[in-house]
Amino acid sequence: MEKTMKTIQFVILTFLFACFVSKVSHSGDFDGSRPLLFSVKSILECTPNGESRMVTAEEMEMPQFLIVDCKKMTISPLPPIAGRRDTIIKRMERINGKLFLQGADGGIENVRDGVGWTAEISEDTGRAVVTASGDDVGFVIFGACLPR
Repeated sequence: MEKTMKTIQFVILTFLFACFVSKVSHSGDFDGSRPLLFSVKSILECTPNGESRMVTAEEMEMPQFLIVDCKKMTISPLPPIAGRRDTIIKRMERINGKLFLQGADGGIENVRDGVGWTAEISEDTGRAVVTASGDDVGFVIFGACLPR
């Protein structure tokens, strides 16, 4: 479960950093046409027994910032981390002023720590919510983006 949490954390932090809110930005800045810098504001960790708790990005061993590049369909840590591969965005869709991204990450090779995730970014504000799930754990991450 610890490795699953680390993989989820990486995906979430990468996404969140790319979305830090800018009050002077234009609505087109968050529609996927430009790379985004995502920053995590808060993370809620949930377990099957009904317990949930707030955790920090540091506890999750996630990068503080992520670059979301919808043209390349990747999410990357900023700064880059040696040996860490990018997370691939498998699906992207714009609905009702929101940018939705989805994917799955296999995590560390030969370790059962893969996760599935969905992200939503408001095209008006850059605010974002990411959900991720793995074996016996789920996360809800709130953050914001800045155009890069």
